[in-house]
Amino acid sequence: MVAEDNLLNQKIVNFILQKQHATIANAINGQQAIDCLAQGDFDIILMDLQMPEMDGYTAAKYIRNNMHLQLPIVAVTASISDAELNESINCGMNAYISKPFDPDSLCDTILNLVKETKCKI
Repeated sequence: MVAEDNLLNQKIVNFILQKQHATIANAINGQQAIDCLAQGDFDIILMDLQMPEMDGYTAAKYIRNNMHLQLPIVAVTASISDAELNESINCGMNAYISKPFDPDSLCDTILNLVKETKCKI
């Protein structure tokens, strides 16, 4: 799932992932991401931190604490400070990617996190 309010960024990520034959669901805010999770099974979430209605931090906390889901959540942000990185980890996110990102790095991060999670199950 790609949780991103900027439609151009969403299209870029979708294009990269579709080239890897991924099936993608999109959400434009944290609440939509939570609603999608309640209706389907996902391997990973790419979560923008700054979104309207519900930001990525709040959504990640809800996913971990209320839904008790352990799928990987990757923080996606334009720039990440040490404070943002710490907050992301405290909210239950597994990794982060800074925008703009290298497509190969994005795919490697996703594959490593999904593989690690699938091996634990």
